[in-house]
Amino acid sequence: MTPLRVGVVGVGHLGQHHARILSTMPGVRLVGIADRDAGRAAMIAERCQTSAFDDYRRLVDLVDAVTIAVPTVMHRDVAVAFLARGIATLVEKPMAVSLAEAEQIAALARATGAVLQIGHIERFNPAMRALDDLGVRARYINAERLSTFTFRSTDIGVVHDLMIHDLDLILSIVAAPVQSVSAVGLSLFGEHEDVANARIGFADGTVADVTASRASYNAVRKMRVWGAEGYASLDFAARQATLVRPTDQLRGRPDLDGLDLSQPAAIKEHVFGKMLRVDKVPYEGTEQLALELEDFIAAARGLSRPRVDGEDGLRVMRLADQVLRSLETPPWDGAEMPPPLPSAESSLALQGPHVWRLKGLRQQGAGVEMPARRAD
Repeated sequence: MTPLRVGVVGVGHLGQHHARILSTMPGVRLVGIADRDAGRAAMIAERCQTSAFDDYRRLVDLVDAVTIAVPTVMHRDVAVAFLARGIATLVEKPMAVSLAEAEQIAALARATGAVLQIGHIERFNPAMRALDDLGVRARYINAERLSTFTFRSTDIGVVHDLMIHDLDLILSIVAAPVQSVSAVGLSLFGEHEDVANARIGFADGTVADVTASRASYNAVRKMRVWGAEGYASLDFAARQATLVRPTDQLRGRPDLDGLDLSQPAAIKEHVFGKMLRVDKVPYEGTEQLALELEDFIAAARGLSRPRVDGEDGLRVMRLADQVLRSLETPPWDGAEMPPPLPSAESSLALQGPHVWRLKGLRQQGAGVEMPARRAD
């Protein structure tokens, strides 16, 4: 088999792992990496035994496929350079900084016939595979994705940074069209929202509540899915799932003979033993990013369709756009609101924020401008 020539553009927090995995993947030759930080490019290139470039355009004539892990504001320009030549392209999430730019990327991929994959890595999480095994038809979904502030991805807000993972997963679970979106959010550290909550209604009656924060003290990446077939609790950080399904006893007339209803422990044991079946699915298998890149390489060779192609990425960008537009028109818009929090004085190097701003109210308050960082 002729090795597939692959390049990586952007070797920051996540891109360095693209390079690491691709450099050891059978049937793949990592021909080069590109990063505007020439020193970092050289360091990662030496580690992966490949060539370094400080301009991604120098890779265009050298590769059959490319992965892009640059800041989101650069996604369109970099992707277009490769897609225009028909080169298979994986773009890290989010697909672009705006819906309009995402549409341009997708349209070019359609026009040239180039493979386009979007890096929604949670689709490859073992917890999602466990949900597939349950076969639940979702009626209600609750998702939480909370993290501390990392000073990365400050060119976008939390909807595109974190919530978009769960929006993609929800769209992969629910086939019905989106019917309504209502959202609220807060800006804490700068011009973009850092906390957001959205309620999404689907045409088949399914409801999803989604919360994302990059200002949380504790990290959480969980989703809960309810349906007539059972309930699934998915922990994406632990890469495991708990599946709860009704037994024949619950579907019929529950047998409570001999059960002491004054003993909570006995009741719990009965409910989650005889009435409900509980299965814990532990994490097993390959690194998620490796699974995602294997999927991309297979698609680039024409052997399969990407699990998350450009149209999937465009669909979730449309939903994210609806969430962001709802943030700008909160349900209390025009109502009398309490005055903003008082200014905070600090001697720390990081000054601010002076006001925690409700998105859409356009209150006067200074947030701190964060230095540009590479995308996750």
